Amino acid sequence: MNRVRLITALLSIIPISELRGAIPYGYLNNLSLSEVLIISVFFNCLVPVFGFFFLSTLHNLFMKIGVYRRVIGTLIDRARVNVGAKVQKYGMLGLMLFVGIPLPITGAWTGTLGAWVLGLDRKKSFLAIVLGVLMAAAIVTAVLLTGSQLAGLFTKQVTV
Repeated sequence: MNRVRLITALLSIIPISELRGAIPYGYLNNLSLSEVLIISVFFNCLVPVFGFFFLSTLHNLFMKIGVYRRVIGTLIDRARVNVGAKVQKYGMLGLMLFVGIPLPITGAWTGTLGAWVLGLDRKKSFLAIVLGVLMAAAIVTAVLLTGSQLAGLFTKQVTV
């Protein structure tokens, strides 16, 4: 895998950028749009797989520590009681939209964390997150292509 493909894959996995950073990076570094989308979507869809596994594993490990159990365990329990009913109202559609609208702090990582904290069904959550990733990829791609078309109106291409 060449450097641009590797960086595109890494950007799609890390919480800060996810697809919002990976798709423009790969496309603007001369990968074909189809290649960028395949790499970005594939690696961003791995987030809930690893996220659910590591969150559960680390949480179970840390629950043996009294301070963690009292503070984090209590926060998780409260979130499940206070927010759980609201989430049930919107269900997996709400999770999909949360992941799919590419705004700061939304995305596969936050969606996975929220689904895990609220104790949502993992299979349904995974499907909702993947659908959200596809939605985010479509939105980011549309904005990227629209932006690059609009940029052509205001710039002149110079060949050397």
